[in-house]
Amino acid sequence: MVRLLISLARKYREFVGFALVGVLNTTITYGVYLSLLSVFSYTIAYSIAYVIGILIAYFLNSVFVFKQKISLIKFIKFPIVYVVQYLSNLLITVISVELLNISQGISLLLAIGITFPATFIITRIILKK
Repeated sequence: MVRLLISLARKYREFVGFALVGVLNTTITYGVYLSLLSVFSYTIAYSIAYVIGILIAYFLNSVFVFKQKISLIKFIKFPIVYVVQYLSNLLITVISVELLNISQGISLLLAIGITFPATFIITRIILKK
C-alpha cells in the first residue's frame, strides 16, 4: 500500500504539490478572512484575503510545484485564473450565505472545494507555457 501511494505521488507530483500549496495558501487566506470579518463585511474580507492568496499562490506554485522561474509576464497572466475563481467563489459564497443559510466561515471552504480542480488545470497551463 505504501509503495502504491509513493508511486501515485510521483506520478501526480504536480497535482499533489498543488494540493499541498493550496492547503497552506487556503489556511493562510482563510485565517486572514476570519480575522477581517470583525472589521469588514464578508465580501470585502474575502476580497482582501483573496488578493493576498493570489500573491502567495503565484510564488509557491511557480517555485515549488511547477519549478518555473518567476516571470513578470506569467505574474501578470496568473491572476486571470484567480479572477475567474474569485468570481465563482464569491458567487458560491453569497448563494451559500444568503440563500442556503450556511455560515460565512464554512461557505468559503465549500466554494474553494468546488473550484479546485479547474484552478489546477488552468494554473498549470499558465505557468508551464
